[in-house]
Amino acid sequence: MEEINWNDFEKVELRAGTILEVFDFPEARKPAYKVKVDFGDFGVRMSSAQITKHYSKEELVGKQIVGVVNFPKKQIGKFMSEFLVTGFADENGDIVLTALNGTVPNGSKLC
Repeated sequence: MEEINWNDFEKVELRAGTILEVFDFPEARKPAYKVKVDFGDFGVRMSSAQITKHYSKEELVGKQIVGVVNFPKKQIGKFMSEFLVTGFADENGDIVLTALNGTVPNGSKLC
């Protein structure tokens, strides 16, 4: 594992956002949703997330998540991802979202 310094960590914009809408993403190679997330002053952004094993579309709406908002946009098929959804792989490799234990303002930075 490569060590980083504090300045490296500060460059990563890990921000809280609230999922507004969730859409099917049938064109994805692996099962995924498209999510629309409100990051407060950082705007409303879209991304895809391979989180279909643990979450239904309905339960995701209103959930606060953590996203990286300062990566460049990434083309995923015909879809443009505007941030990275964060999570951890479970014992089967399925993603469990990084989520908050309480509510914070959208756009709050992880510190």
